[in-house]
Amino acid sequence: MSDASHTPPLRGAVGILANPRAGGDVRRLAARASSSTLESKRNQVTRVAVGARAAGVRKVYIARDPMRVAVGALENLALDLEVEVLDVGAEHTAEDTHRATLAMRSAGCGALAVLGGDGTNRIVARAWPEAFVVPISTGTNNVFPRMVEATIAGAAAGLVAADRLDGAEVSRPAKQIQLDRADGARDIALIDAGLFVDDIVGNLMPVEPSKIRSVVLARAEPAAVGLSPIGGLLEPSGEDDDFGVVVTCTAHDGGGRPLLVPISPGLYRTVHVAAARRVALDEPITLDGPGVLAFDGDREIALAPGEKAVLRVTRGGPNVISVERALRLAAERGLYLDRGPFHDGHGILPECC
Repeated sequence: MSDASHTPPLRGAVGILANPRAGGDVRRLAARASSSTLESKRNQVTRVAVGARAAGVRKVYIARDPMRVAVGALENLALDLEVEVLDVGAEHTAEDTHRATLAMRSAGCGALAVLGGDGTNRIVARAWPEAFVVPISTGTNNVFPRMVEATIAGAAAGLVAADRLDGAEVSRPAKQIQLDRADGARDIALIDAGLFVDDIVGNLMPVEPSKIRSVVLARAEPAAVGLSPIGGLLEPSGEDDDFGVVVTCTAHDGGGRPLLVPISPGLYRTVHVAAARRVALDEPITLDGPGVLAFDGDREIALAPGEKAVLRVTRGGPNVISVERALRLAAERGLYLDRGPFHDGHGILPECC
């Protein structure tokens, strides 16, 4: 039994980033992906806050958004928790997440709980590469965020933010794909970077397999959907493996071996693979235009004929907190013993939560 007098003081702050647009774009209409409602996101935000408070957090930061996801979740929550709303001038664009991340960094958040998909987490990683994050999936076609119960995700973030656990012992820097262009521009992807032909920047529909020419993967997951299993079904590479995978593809009439891939939830398509191999961390991979570069599913950069892009798989991403390890260490160290009553909005409870 731990002595209550040795319980660390309650301190630290968690930032809760909830993308109201995550889990609801047009790509779901072209497959069988589930959608995440605003009410579902609000419920998740509430549970994250409850879990963080039970872990020892006194304060959470949220960002004001046009759909009032986070504000609506916490404005009437009768919990002994200070909630600070950051007004980042949200306009319902990807820049909202970028500005909110920077604001939470400036506020000194000890950890972030991010509700969104691969694209949302990519924005967070670009804005704050050193952040301690718990990525929480709000859809069915993501690889980077976890399908984890929001209460426990909030608890893991809270344990780190309140300094009750050392973030370094319960997290590891994520792999990512770093892009360097000839003009000096730089960008990242957390899971996959693809080169597509006969496509356009901004296209949100699932990619036609015959248009895929190259796929660079930080994580090649056989139990995922999207571009990741194109490599995962040939050369698996998980989050703990210190290598990536690059796959070269062809048109249907261009040779290559046919590979049946779940390109989107409920949608299998045949991809023709010419070659697949592992790549060491920091090994340069050159892709040649013409084509469109897509990062974690978002088509963003057009390469002109003859233009080159150099990509590397690195371990320079954000520090992803292992929810399982955090809660296991909390159990082994008795961090939830002798904590006293807890107020969850329905009265004082003799037991936590």
